[in-house]
Amino acid sequence: MDELGRMDAQQFKQEKKISIAIILDNIRSMMNVGSVFRTADAFRVEKILLCGITACPPNKEIHKTALGATESVDWQYYPTTEEAVSELMQKDYKVYALEQTTNSHSLHQFQPESDSKYALVFGNEVKGVQDQVLSLCHGSIEIPQFGTKHSFNISVTAGITLWDFFTKMGEFENLKA
Repeated sequence: MDELGRMDAQQFKQEKKISIAIILDNIRSMMNVGSVFRTADAFRVEKILLCGITACPPNKEIHKTALGATESVDWQYYPTTEEAVSELMQKDYKVYALEQTTNSHSLHQFQPESDSKYALVFGNEVKGVQDQVLSLCHGSIEIPQFGTKHSFNISVTAGITLWDFFTKMGEFENLKA
């Protein structure tokens, strides 16, 4: 880590974060949860909200893919995703679900505002984001796909989406790598 010039978890907690919260809506796979923690660390995401059946740290299955990111990224558990969404909306977050819907925005055309706070909801590996959660969101965003499958793994979706937001919000230039 020294050779790469990376900070430790304590330094990370003091650094500027991008104004994005991740909401995990009933994620079944602990390895997916760990992967999202690791990606959130890479992009200095503000926090992760773990909802419903989503497992929480400390957990050895989460640790396998998080590789310590559960120590650097702030997180909180909510019994329901609706509670997490409502709380963030009260704090002026714009909440978008990553989901294929009839009204979803294509990620490549969606332009986040650099001065806004966002919460991104990632859904269950089989059922997606719950309908009652979708109805609370400001909208939904879809990643265009051109193969035979209709969805990405949730950890891949998080990586693609966070990179897109990170670059479009100008954070690549704002934060030191």
